[in-house]
Amino acid sequence: MNLNKVQIIGRLTRDPELRTTPSGQNVASFSVATTFRWVDKNGQKQEKPEFHNVVAWGRQAEIIAQYFTKGQEIYVEGRLQTRDWQDKDSGKKMYRTEIILEKFEFGAKPAGAAGAGSTGGGAKAAAPAAGAAAVEEEIPTINLDDEKDDINVEDVPF
Repeated sequence: MNLNKVQIIGRLTRDPELRTTPSGQNVASFSVATTFRWVDKNGQKQEKPEFHNVVAWGRQAEIIAQYFTKGQEIYVEGRLQTRDWQDKDSGKKMYRTEIILEKFEFGAKPAGAAGAGSTGGGAKAAAPAAGAAAVEEEIPTINLDDEKDDINVEDVPF
């Protein structure tokens, strides 16, 4: 039995970078920070940040590039993939482990921002706090059945 599944909730450390492969496929790269918290043997609270590289393809890449910016919270679900290549300058073999995005959801928005939603059903955004003007934003729905084409490694622009 094999399992390659990743689930994280964190904040984007930079704006997503949207590119298009030579074959016309959209790909977005971004990084998500998570924090591991624990109490050490002396009773002191400790924190260790982790930074995760994420790659989204197709319509998901377009949506993430359009709606997400640095600092926003996101739920990411996907699989781990490690790429390797030869460094042009040093000739050394380089490795990069990434989360290949399969599903995502909008995280909590900062106070005063428009409501949050998810990719799971075209839900309307939540209403703002009392006293604020009601703003509804249509959250796009993604049908993953339309995007079952295999990704050709030669199409990856990096």
